[in-house]
Amino acid sequence: MNPREAIQALARQMESSIKGQGELIQQVVIGLLANGHLLLESLPGLAKTRTVRALAASLDADMRRIQFTPDLLPADVTGTDMLYQEGGKNSFRFQAGPLFGNLILADEINRAPAKVQSALLEAMEERQVSVGGVTHALPDLFMVLATQNPIEQEGTYPLPEAQMDRFVMKVVLDYPAPDDERAVLQLVRGEEQAKRGAANAADERIPQEAVFSAREEVHAVYVSEAIERYIVDLLGATRFPKKYDDTLAKWISVGASPRGGIALDRTARAHAWLAGRDHVTPDDVRAMLLPVLRHRIALSYDAHADGIDADEVLKKLVAVVAVPA
Repeated sequence: MNPREAIQALARQMESSIKGQGELIQQVVIGLLANGHLLLESLPGLAKTRTVRALAASLDADMRRIQFTPDLLPADVTGTDMLYQEGGKNSFRFQAGPLFGNLILADEINRAPAKVQSALLEAMEERQVSVGGVTHALPDLFMVLATQNPIEQEGTYPLPEAQMDRFVMKVVLDYPAPDDERAVLQLVRGEEQAKRGAANAADERIPQEAVFSAREEVHAVYVSEAIERYIVDLLGATRFPKKYDDTLAKWISVGASPRGGIALDRTARAHAWLAGRDHVTPDDVRAMLLPVLRHRIALSYDAHADGIDADEVLKKLVAVVAVPA
């Protein structure tokens, strides 16, 4: 099968084990195509971990799970140099940590202390870890899928802005519709009766080469000058909202970084490619605006006092920024 068919098969296999989260699956696939990391945020029990497991079960990739806790050390994540004895001589060898996998489930990432966050930051940005003055490269297919709970803040360490900016998207999960929730009950009941896991064992796992080939095709998707200006104008509206709307200026404290524009460009191209187009449209940009920028803007005290969240701000921003001709 060609790269598009392989990615479509990957999405179908994930949909077979996750009900009522079609938008989530699409955004996870787009994050994979954009070669980025994802931050999954929701209340407990809304299939964050199951989504990552379904992706790993459908893809020929090594999944590693790291349960983040306050007592975690950087070496617990990156690995460390271990002392070995051979022939009466001592030597140090690097023992790789759980980061040396393809799909990294960083469960409850905001429970890790600052030192662990710093170690993870290098891995996410540079695709490498440094231990004992030696740099170790991570696998070619490397994706961090981190989870966090938005309401339980006791014993947590808020993620620094620099690390939040490394996530290509922040995906927010909501409750499924009633019919979808019935399908979840039926799915889990069937799995229990069949004594099998989340993924169908008969499904063929998609090779990593198909992902790399798909990424090459995504890179070739055309972005016009008008779309480039549109992306830049959207970013500018988060930084200088007074030029566009007084209410936006009241709500936004800090705007999005240039890395946000790069992420918006990559994900818009992936969105267009999934839709079967060879060029990006304004709809592709608007479709990816919320997950790409919701964690990259800082809201003012007035916005928090008014009960306004980042999604509402971005929806208003889209309404006042025109598409360049």
